[in-house]
Amino acid sequence: MEEEKRLTTDELLKLLFKERSLEQFLQRNESAYLNTTFADYLSGWCRREHEVPEQLIRRANLEKSFGHQLFTGKRNPSRDTVIKLAFAMRADVAQTQEMLKIARKSVLYPRIKRDTVIIYCLHNHISLVDTELILEDLDLPNLGGRDK
Repeated sequence: MEEEKRLTTDELLKLLFKERSLEQFLQRNESAYLNTTFADYLSGWCRREHEVPEQLIRRANLEKSFGHQLFTGKRNPSRDTVIKLAFAMRADVAQTQEMLKIARKSVLYPRIKRDTVIIYCLHNHISLVDTELILEDLDLPNLGGRDK
């Protein structure tokens, strides 16, 4: 059986602009939509990596009960929480962008100074703690903290 070709986002958008019937478009392209919850993503990652959720929660510097609520889907993460989890998972930039999309949060954008710093730190495998220090040194909001 041949694997179905996955459309890129640009291809999907072009098809949408050409379409006359939204209902037909939605039906034909059902498999193109994100259907994973962030909780399912986290749990799946832990299974694949043989990681205990508590370890990931601790490395992301999250409050324990809040972290567990993320895993059960009782709470939804903020954008910064997704980024902190990405650092804890040692994710690269592409994986972090995918995590943000799954969580329905805006992706990192290199024309925003704070996002540029985060992208740089992810790409260079800089720890969460050191990333926070760099953000502080540059007088930029830390991850999950108040705006300066």
